[in-house]
Formats: sequence, structure tokens, C-alpha cells
Amino acid sequence: MGNIDDFSRYSFPDDFVFGTSSSAYQYEGETNKHGRGPAIWDTFTEEHTGRCAKNERNGNAFRFSISWSRVIPHGRISAGVNEEGIKFYNDLIDDLLENGLQPYVTLFHWDTPQALEDKYGGFLSPNIVNDFRDFVDLCFKNFGDRVKKWITLNEPWTFNVQGYDLAQCTVEFLSLFMDPLTNGDYPRNMHDFVGGRLPKFTTEESEMVKGSYDFIGINYYTTYYAQNIDADYQSVGYMSDARTTWTGERNGIPIGPQAGVKWLYIYPEGICKLLNYTKDHYRSPPIYITENGVDDVNSSASSLKEALDDPVREKSYKDHLKNVLRSINEHGVDVKGFFAWSLLDNFEWGNGYTVRFGLYYVDYTNNLKRYPKNSVKWFKQFLRRDDSHSPVPHALPLGDEKSKIEDGLARDAKRPRNA
Repeated sequence: MGNIDDFSRYSFPDDFVFGTSSSAYQYEGETNKHGRGPAIWDTFTEEHTGRCAKNERNGNAFRFSISWSRVIPHGRISAGVNEEGIKFYNDLIDDLLENGLQPYVTLFHWDTPQALEDKYGGFLSPNIVNDFRDFVDLCFKNFGDRVKKWITLNEPWTFNVQGYDLAQCTVEFLSLFMDPLTNGDYPRNMHDFVGGRLPKFTTEESEMVKGSYDFIGINYYTTYYAQNIDADYQSVGYMSDARTTWTGERNGIPIGPQAGVKWLYIYPEGICKLLNYTKDHYRSPPIYITENGVDDVNSSASSLKEALDDPVREKSYKDHLKNVLRSINEHGVDVKGFFAWSLLDNFEWGNGYTVRFGLYYVDYTNNLKRYPKNSVKWFKQFLRRDDSHSPVPHALPLGDEKSKIEDGLARDAKRPRNA
């Protein structure tokens, strides 16, 4: 490894993965074509009014998600599989590999099939377990010969806490995932604060979930100050149970420069602190930064030249990567890779097309033509390869290895299934 003064891809471990991220609903389009069924976000956006680019950034990986309703239009495998959807992802995976990019695949990025939301309330019902298992099994069988890194859920905290009305958001949707995955139970202070409302693991469930991951994916964008608040026993929800509130300012001074969206304060030191905390508290798990990025406001007043000039994004990526490297070098954190959000400007869940996170500018008024922003030039230089270093190996081998979720699925398939 090199040092921060001579900062490039060679500053990182030889097998460190650099890539960009995407998700099915935010990228794919054609939501009503080729046999795809509607997802909950199709319904939401209506009621509230390609293939991969060539490897122009010198990265070695690309992260995308599989749309559940593209491969199983009605959510349940008994209602039929869409072979056009299977072909869509087979073509994408083959295209990535042909361009030297290893696929990192997210199985659920918030786009529950609308049919399951209508049938039993989606992820609010335990009935989702069997249907999700069938969907995952279908993905492993069709794509697992080439995809060796799977991410089960994207930002479960955001989906649970912000995806449902906070007034209805019970303790079942607490964001405390790592303690059960590491120790088989929720942390002690949560038992103290929430008491009998906290779900209980059976002994079997505790043993099943403990250690059931191969790596941890962290999406890092910003940091807030935390402040204690008095317990509110009349209110049931994430924030009231946690007895805390968050703010991006202290004494009127923001924690860092504010990006285009109001919630995003640029604070690169936060990623170092989070990585160090995760190592110290959760037995040093392998970690991928599965998303990190910063946005620009989508202003019709900006010329194309102005829109492509993004020094804030370039500096943000540079500073965040330096802090990742600091965690590796100074604290021994086992960070395996870094994925930029995002490859292209896209539909952002809470902001639609009003902000732009992409490394590539998308002209929404001119047949979705794409232009590289200046930050792409920096990434190409940062990720350049030269003959003085040994070749960087592929992001992962294409062998017969199985992940723990594949092994768990195989074990679970032997269990009796509810109708």
C-alpha cells in the first residue's frame, strides 16, 4: 500500500474494488414493457405525479439491483416467471463481464412488487418471507454462475423508518441490524428503552441469524450531531424510542458544507469514524462502501458546461477516499471496496429529478444523452494503471464459491413452507 501523499488506486490494497452503483427502479425505465409487473414505486410516482456503459472510469466493478417485479411480475413465483426479465439481467451481467466489470448485485432496493403490497401489505407481513425466498432462489439459479457478491437489502433503515408513515412505524422497524447479526439479539439498551414491545428471537432464530453474513455494506452520505431528548411514552416510533434527535448544526454552525439536498452535509471524517466504530463493535467484519456521493441541484438555468463542472463532487470523493484509506492504514479496518453513487444522474427517491448525483450528466430533454462530468476525469486519473505496479486482480474469482445467504437458502428450503 502507498500513502495519502501519493494518492491513487495503488494506495489501497491490491484486491481493493472500485466501482459505481445503481438500482433497478432508478435506472431501468420501461416499467410497463417486456413482461415486467408494477412495483410500489410505479404506483407512488403515478399517483403523485440499457445496457451498461463501457468501462470508461478504469473501475473493476458495477453494483446494480434486480427488479423483483421484472423477473416475477406478480411477486409470487406460482404466478409465473418473466423470461424476458431473466434475459434482461443475463445480458447485463454478460455485458459487464465483457467490459471487465464484476457484478455486485443488490437483491432488494425498495421496489416491492405492487401485487404483494396489495395482497398482504408487503414487508409489513411475515408472508413476504416465502415470496422473497423464492425470488432470491430464482436469482441464484439464473445468475449465480457469474455473480459472486450479493447484497440482500439496500439501506433497510431507510426503507423501514422512512418508507412507512412514522406514526405507524413501530419498534419492529428499528435500524439495529448489526447486533442480531453479530450476537443473535438486540442490544441491551434497546431492551431497556423498548421493553416488551421489542420482538423476541427464539433460540433457533438467534442461532440462524448470528454470523449469517459474508460482508457488511455501508452507504455513507452524511453525519449529524445527536442530542438527547426526554422519553415520550405517548409516542411509539423510532425517534421517540431512541430518545434522541438529530441536527446538522451546532450553535448555528453546520457540521460541513451543505450539498444540493438539505439533508446532505459533506463531512468526510464521518466515514472514517463509522468504519472504525463498526470494526471495534462488530468483530472486524469485511466491509464494502456500497454507496457514497454528493449531489448538484438540477437547475434549468445552468448551461451544459456549468453542469459538467463539479469541483465539489471531485473534492468530496477525494476526501472520502482518503478517510477510507486512513481507516485501513491507521485502524486496521477490513474495507474491501468503494462504490460511487452514482454512475448516472437518475430518479432520486425523495427528490425525483430535481437533484443530480451522477458522474455522468443525463440530458433528460434530449433522448437521455449522457456527458461525463469533470469528476470522471479525476476518477480516471485516480484509477489509472501503470506498468510499474503489478496488475490489479479481478474483483473476485468466478469459481463455485457460495455465499452464506445461498447456504442459508438451501438449508431453509428443507423447512416446511406456509401457504
